[in-house]
Amino acid sequence: MPALTRCSPGSKFHAVFRKKEKSQVTQRRVFHVGTTNVENSFGLPQFCVRINTMQRIGMGLKILEKRTVARLGNSKSTTEGGMEKRLKFKLSKAASVEGIRQLSEAMAYKVIFQDLCHVLWDGLYVGEVSSTRIEPFLEELNQCLKIILSTVHERVITHVITDVMKASFDGFLLVLLAGGPARAFSLEDHVIIDEDFKLLTDLFWSNGKGLPADLIEKHSTFVKEVLPLFRKDTEDLTKIFSQLIMEMYNSSTKSHLPLPTTSGQWSPREPNTLLRVLCHRNDETAAKFLKRNYNLPKKAKRQ
Repeated sequence: MPALTRCSPGSKFHAVFRKKEKSQVTQRRVFHVGTTNVENSFGLPQFCVRINTMQRIGMGLKILEKRTVARLGNSKSTTEGGMEKRLKFKLSKAASVEGIRQLSEAMAYKVIFQDLCHVLWDGLYVGEVSSTRIEPFLEELNQCLKIILSTVHERVITHVITDVMKASFDGFLLVLLAGGPARAFSLEDHVIIDEDFKLLTDLFWSNGKGLPADLIEKHSTFVKEVLPLFRKDTEDLTKIFSQLIMEMYNSSTKSHLPLPTTSGQWSPREPNTLLRVLCHRNDETAAKFLKRNYNLPKKAKRQ
């Protein structure tokens, strides 16, 4: 993740990341004909086919198991052999389920963090928040979902789409909390952030034709717990953060607060999460607090 920095109040950091200078046309290649064989072998459609293959293997194993057990019968001479074969089928079926799980998760995170990197990590909220909203990401994510829906077997489609949703939620929070100095949020920007996250969840709801509402609610809870931090006053954030730090490190002084470690488990009660909200808060109070306690720079050092 990018190094922790503090915002320059009043600045929106236009054109900070040179990554955006790269041709976005070549980065969109994953969904079009003309990619190389190497890229195609790990493309979205190819992942879908692999998932279908594992699903068909699992279905075939169930049929084969029933036929084998039926032919063995209930004779005493075959009881031990039947138990052994049942165990082997059980292990094989579990392996096919695990294969689907791993392929689905790998595909979901590849789609969000690699295939759609140019509209998520390199685009969302970079510079002026109001002009770099979530719509471009949603448009390309929707194209991915169409490919998945038209390719993946119906028995595992909910599982696969759920993994993509979870990965997109992780990506959304990573942009907000670890997006680096290219992103700066004012207190007023919380309205846009809340609206954009609703648009993201609505994409998976799809007017009741997508994932069940309770499934979306379950996996969006951790995001909804963090988002209120972006509409909390900066002074309140610093007070909560300082209190959590003193409780965690048994510190009685407010002059030099220990720097919390990055757990990666975002939570409104996790000091590193609050620190990152402060790092992206575009106001003088946050900048002074970070300068005084941690001497954080305004920009990341060039590598």
